[in-house]
Amino acid sequence: MARVAVLSAGSWGTTLAKVFADAGSDVSIHARRPGVVAEINVRHQNARYLPDVVLPDRLRATADPLETLAGARHAVLSIPAQALRANLAAWAHIEPDAVVVSSMKGVETHSGLRRSEVIHQVTGIPFEQIAVLSGPNLARETAGGQPAASVIACPDETAAAALHKACHTSHFRPCTGTEVAGCELGGAIKNVIALAAGTRLGAPGGGEPHRVTG
Repeated sequence: MARVAVLSAGSWGTTLAKVFADAGSDVSIHARRPGVVAEINVRHQNARYLPDVVLPDRLRATADPLETLAGARHAVLSIPAQALRANLAAWAHIEPDAVVVSSMKGVETHSGLRRSEVIHQVTGIPFEQIAVLSGPNLARETAGGQPAASVIACPDETAAAALHKACHTSHFRPCTGTEVAGCELGGAIKNVIALAAGTRLGAPGGGEPHRVTG
C-alpha cells in the first residue's frame, strides 16, 4: 500500500489520516505543535479535535512538513482554504509523481480560483496529478466509524482509482469521477445553501426545523 502524507492535524485532517490508515496505508501527518505530535505518536490520540477516538498505530506524526511529505504517493491537504497558497509555497518538496489531494472547500477570495487551480498555479503540478475529495462528511462521525460516502474527482482515472483503493474501508466508501470543477464548486456552494437554510429556519416566522420520526 502506498505511503500517504496528510497536512495538517486538525479535525478533518486527522480523520482522513485515520481513514487512510484504516484502509492499510502507512500515514504520516504533519502537526505544528510538538505536544500534538507526541500525543499522536505515544497515546494514539488527538484529543483536542477528536476526543475518545483511538488512532491506528500505522499513523505517525511529525512537526516537519518535509519529513511528512518524503516518499508520499498521496499528499492530502487539509488546511484552512485561504491559507493554502502561503502554505504551498513552504511545502515545495512534494514528490514529483505524487497525487495531491485537496480535501478543502471554498474558493480563493481574492482570485476566485478553485483549490485545484491554486495548487497547480503555485506548485506547477499537472492537473492530472491533482485530485479533490469532497462529501457531506462530519469529522467526528467519520472518525468514529459511522458510515460515510465521499467523491474523489481527478482528471486521471487511474490516479483516482489508486486513491480510492488507498482510502476505501468498510465504513468509508468513496466513488470516483473526473468532474473536478463540479466537485469543488458543489462542495463550496452546499455550505452557502446550508448557512442560508439555517438562517431562514432560525429567523422569526421561519418555522420549526423538520424532525425525523419513526
